[in-house]
Amino acid sequence: MRKVTKSLLLVLFSLAFLFFVLGQKSTTAQSPEDAKLNQLNQQIQEYQNKITELKGQSATLSNLIAQFNAQIYLKNLEIEKINEQISILEGRIFLLEGSLESLFSAFSSRAVETYKMTRLGDPFMLVLSASDLSEAVSRFHYLQKILQEDNKLYKHLEEAQTTYEGEKDTQEELQQQLEDQKKQLGIQKAAKANLLQVTKNDEKKYQQLLAQARAEFEAIQAIIAGRGDESEAGHVNEGQRIASTIQGASCNSDGAHVHFIVSQNGQTQNPFSFLRSDISYDNCSASGCGSGDGDPFNPSGSWIWPLNPTIEFNQGYGSTWAIRNTWVGNIYSFHNGIDINSPNPEVKAVRPGTLYRGSYVGVGGCTLRYVRVDHDENDLETYYLHINY
Repeated sequence: MRKVTKSLLLVLFSLAFLFFVLGQKSTTAQSPEDAKLNQLNQQIQEYQNKITELKGQSATLSNLIAQFNAQIYLKNLEIEKINEQISILEGRIFLLEGSLESLFSAFSSRAVETYKMTRLGDPFMLVLSASDLSEAVSRFHYLQKILQEDNKLYKHLEEAQTTYEGEKDTQEELQQQLEDQKKQLGIQKAAKANLLQVTKNDEKKYQQLLAQARAEFEAIQAIIAGRGDESEAGHVNEGQRIASTIQGASCNSDGAHVHFIVSQNGQTQNPFSFLRSDISYDNCSASGCGSGDGDPFNPSGSWIWPLNPTIEFNQGYGSTWAIRNTWVGNIYSFHNGIDINSPNPEVKAVRPGTLYRGSYVGVGGCTLRYVRVDHDENDLETYYLHINY
């Protein structure tokens, strides 16, 4: 009987400590840890507001650098916040592990003693082992009470185990968030460095880049709307040469590349939905070739490519790395094609159709040349910009 009572006290102590640990989440609202998290949340909100304010100001180089600085500082704050959350959680998990271990040990010990008592649960055995009838009755009622408490403790133990597993899952989620934030911080730093390298920290150079991006965007929109000056050049087959990339800078472009567009009934489509995946390429769509933080390269169609491999992939379709991290985000929010290049300047038709050679005279008299193929099927058209006929 003394062994059972001793194990009961040990279980109750362990359970009380466990409830204390679980209660820390709600009863220590003014703890130093929570105060630190509140401070970080306030700073994060302040810098989010600051970035919004900067984006609403004039598009200058100094303003964009200020945005990068604010975004970098914001990422550092978010990383610090996650580290603080992980530290708090690790402390709770450590206490939970200790209390659960004690509770399991005490509960196991008690289960053994309870089992021994249940063997005396038969009234005949209780009478034989007791010194008198009164003791036998007391033993019987005590045993029933013990079994009831055991059921309650087992339920509490299950709940505690569930809480512990939930905390471990949260810890894994926070670790993943931490890695993501560190990656984003690296991207922001690389984007700032790229901006300073391209502009040489020169406001005039930056404004030239903005003007070039704006002129290219307006020209491409006009071409897709049918406002280009075109002439029919006849029917072409799949894989037939239709143009060549301009080597070096040209109208609206500071380097050789093809802006490749797929359009259906006047609406641009993702070229990766049509182009084949079995192609060698270098992903140069972010801070550098092979940096690993650029636009996804995920073609899934059956078309041949307009350029021969190896493809240099410079910008994807939709909301791109360049839009999020460079000056072009001040001009447009959606990239309607893909930018690609290759050591071989030959440009090929990706599908058979009617070839049109065109040009568009944009801002400042700049003439942007392009070719268009009106495909033989599916109401599809493809455009190839920054080329020579």
